[in-house]
Parts: sequence; C-alpha cells; structure tokens
Amino acid sequence: MSDKGLFGGLFDFNNDDELDSFEKEAEFGMFMEMIDSEKKDELIAAGLDLQELEEMDYFERREALEDVGLDPDDYEF
Repeated sequence: MSDKGLFGGLFDFNNDDELDSFEKEAEFGMFMEMIDSEKKDELIAAGLDLQELEEMDYFERREALEDVGLDPDDYEF
C-alpha cells in the first residue's frame, strides 16, 4: 500500500512510495509552518503588530485579539 502523505510524494526522499519517520516529520514540519504562516497573516490583516503582541502580557494580548474579533485561544505566543 502506498503512503504518499499530505503532499503526495514531495517528502518521499528515497522514492520508495512510503514515508519513513524522518520523511513524515519533515512533512509535518512543513504543514505546521504553513499553519503558523496563515495565523500570522490573519494577525497582520487585523492590523495587529506581531512584535507588540509578543511583548504584551497574557491579558493585554488576549484583549487585543478579542478587540479585533479573533479568538485568543487560536494563537500561541
């Protein structure tokens, strides 16, 4: 049975039609990077400054996210 993963054969580095643990980890890392990038884009589109958010304490950051209509539980800082 062929296990091509989420991105087809992109991470099948040894071309054996299956993803070993290293290849799966590389694929998962790329997937998580894509999600993080999407979340950063949402923050920027909402007019929030990423550096300022990182410098805020938990409650200030939570309030800032809620003020622009974002769910603070969706973001990790």
